[in-house]
Amino acid sequence: MAQNFQLDKLDRQILSMLMKDSTIPYTEIAKELVVSAGTVHVRMKKLIDTGVVRGSHLEINPAKVGYDVCAFLGIFLDKGSEYHDAVSRLKKIPEVVELHYTTGVYSMFAKIICRDTQHLREVLNEHIQTIKGVQRTETFISLEESIKRQIEIKEKRAH
Repeated sequence: MAQNFQLDKLDRQILSMLMKDSTIPYTEIAKELVVSAGTVHVRMKKLIDTGVVRGSHLEINPAKVGYDVCAFLGIFLDKGSEYHDAVSRLKKIPEVVELHYTTGVYSMFAKIICRDTQHLREVLNEHIQTIKGVQRTETFISLEESIKRQIEIKEKRAH
């Protein structure tokens, strides 16, 4: 997406409604915003094509399906040049649900979802720490997710 892409008021309204409830029909959005359903459809296609919207998905509560441990993992690499190989290997581990290339002490920071602490230990010892180039890891177990939200889409302020 081009960095200078500008959302207008209607784009923001459509996105705000869908971020609250992604199952809301375009016809209902159109009725609420007093535009045609075709307008909503065209706007959403534009937002998808430009990369503003990266898709929609069903979110499952991991704890409700037997995955009770959420951990964050700081990963130290021997060399920065091993980053791409490490990412390729980490992509193959289904428990790794997010991975970020970072500044600061860690080369990478990952979010991992496991059934229990024994499962977490297995993922760490048998999969992550055996990856070539991974020097060591630091693990932080989440006790509670207090906030989870998307960024609020606001008008840009004039400087």
